[in-house]
Amino acid sequence: QVQLVESGGGLVQAGGSLRLSCLASERTLSNYIMGWFRQAPGKEREFVASIEWSNSITYYSDAMKGRFTISRDNAKNTVVLQMNSLKVEDTAVYYCHAHSFFGNLDYWGQGTQVIVSS
Repeated sequence: QVQLVESGGGLVQAGGSLRLSCLASERTLSNYIMGWFRQAPGKEREFVASIEWSNSITYYSDAMKGRFTISRDNAKNTVVLQMNSLKVEDTAVYYCHAHSFFGNLDYWGQGTQVIVSS
C-alpha cells in the first residue's frame, strides 16, 4: 500500500504560480508512474501530467502543456507539479496518483485544493 500526501495548494491570482508536492511512502518507485489529476466542481476527474519514475519521461495534458511542469526528487520520494500562468479554469482539487506496473495497482492522495481568482 502506497501512501501519497499532497501539499502546496492554496489561493492564487490568475497569472500566478503554485507548486504542488506529493510525498510517496514507497521507498522504491522505479516501477511506478507518478502523476497528477484534477477535479473541478461538477466535472469529471481529468489527467494533468505524469512522470515515469525510472527514466523521467513526462506526459502532459494538452491544456497544461507549456504552463505546468512535472518533476521528481528521487532522494525525497517526491513528485512536484510546478504550475505557472494559472487561469481561473485551473481551479480544482488536485490529486496525486501512483500507478504500479507490477500488479497494475493505482493509488491516490487525499487531494489539495487550488483556487485561482480573477
